[in-house]
Amino acid sequence: MSGDSRDRVLARVRRALADVPRDERPADAPVERGCLRAHGARTAEETVVLLAENLADYRAIVHRTTEDGLPDLLMRLLAVRGATSVLLPPALPPHWTAAVDATRVPDRAASTPQQLDAVDSVVTGCAVAIAETGTIVLDGGPDQGRRRITLVPDHHICVVRCPDQVVDSVPQALERLDPGRPQTWISGPSATSDIELDRVEGVHGPRTLEVVLVESAVGGGDGEGGGWGRGEG
Repeated sequence: MSGDSRDRVLARVRRALADVPRDERPADAPVERGCLRAHGARTAEETVVLLAENLADYRAIVHRTTEDGLPDLLMRLLAVRGATSVLLPPALPPHWTAAVDATRVPDRAASTPQQLDAVDSVVTGCAVAIAETGTIVLDGGPDQGRRRITLVPDHHICVVRCPDQVVDSVPQALERLDPGRPQTWISGPSATSDIELDRVEGVHGPRTLEVVLVESAVGGGDGEGGGWGRGEG
């Protein structure tokens, strides 16, 4: 941009802001926005069902269980995977992995990429899950750990508390997230494709993403940890 063009742009900005008090901040002036906060009305259960369907469309493997059934489910998922080591964030609830028979690897700042790559699986919680986009959001919380532990190991199991952590839309998710925290938005396992559209998974993240939807309401889940919707295919 030339100097003259820049000056014209800045002059227009100054004119547009001429009537704004100097001490006014963006949050002081509410802006009416016409965008939809959600596309359609859903019950909490319908929102969770939509999340499961969209996660499965992105090739995540979806399971549903209860809080009581979670330890056995995680044990089975890691056993089926053949995982001998599992990386756990510092504040992951201990009872989640009480039945897991694998070497537990702590989330350490000193861990090298090579050490993380040698880990078979990682289990984390999440910050929020978005039904309309099939997206899991991590923000580095104590039950999620550092960003890199979900980017380097090849197998990620993410636990979502339902319906508390599930929202309909991106706008609703943003209201729950702290913009000052490191965020990772995940829609299915890591993948890319070349010019011939050959899909390659695990390029910049895990090849396999398993999402466990844990029902907090009594009677909400099947208690067996089986696949749900189209997530088990």
